[in-house]
Amino acid sequence: MITIDLKRVSGDFHLEATNDTGNSIQLDASPDVGGTGKGMRPMQLLLAALGGCSSVDLVMILKKQKQELKDISITVSGEREKGKVPSLYTDAHIHFKLVGNLDKEKVEKAIVLAVEKYCSVAKTLEKSAIITHSFEIISQ
Repeated sequence: MITIDLKRVSGDFHLEATNDTGNSIQLDASPDVGGTGKGMRPMQLLLAALGGCSSVDLVMILKKQKQELKDISITVSGEREKGKVPSLYTDAHIHFKLVGNLDKEKVEKAIVLAVEKYCSVAKTLEKSAIITHSFEIISQ
């Protein structure tokens, strides 16, 4: 079982979430609903989790393929339902920027496997959202 403890830091909505090994992250609501903007909003964390989960799987696959990945950055964007409560994600897009001497076909296959087969966050979100992905390779 995974357990996360949350405690109020300040204001009405500013929280700190801590896992069982002591790692923490700040959460807050947006100022337009009374938050202070001192942390990520919960729905932003879902996109961060999608990018993090898929990149962990991608890096592991690229290592197995013996690809020379020197660096990686990920941008995740999402669209939510308009005028609904709760407002679920309907679309999410992950863009991977990979640096290194990489085989384009192997990278493409690895991304498909990472996002569409192995990423638990993507598998959870795909119940309400269409998840797409793209990539670019910067050779070094």
